[in-house]
Amino acid sequence: MRTANGWSQEEIAEKLHMSLNAYGCIERGETRPNLNRLEQIAQILGVKLEELVSDRNILNFGIDSSNFNNWYNTSPSEQLIELQHELEKSRLLLEQKDKEIEYLKQQNVDLRTMVNLLKPEDKLS
Repeated sequence: MRTANGWSQEEIAEKLHMSLNAYGCIERGETRPNLNRLEQIAQILGVKLEELVSDRNILNFGIDSSNFNNWYNTSPSEQLIELQHELEKSRLLLEQKDKEIEYLKQQNVDLRTMVNLLKPEDKLS
């Protein structure tokens, strides 16, 4: 997809604000990019994330080397299902983290209220 657009690895790396070496490792499947990075790559290439990860030329994005052969031996639809499951798990984790953040914010408010209640009142002279 990158070469079809006439872009070099260096150009894509620059658009991603990363080193050429780091981007090259992603293309070669030596580095497993996170979901955010995959979304950035898809956006730069002007494709949907599903399209990016289902193209046989770039299936090494996000693939653990221990599962590399298994990944290539599955159909694109099976790969898409697996990635959709991973996306859903990530969405649920983020949702849970958002709930935890809100809980911690409320605890912070409650603690500040308690501290204010415990402060001695200013004495009138």
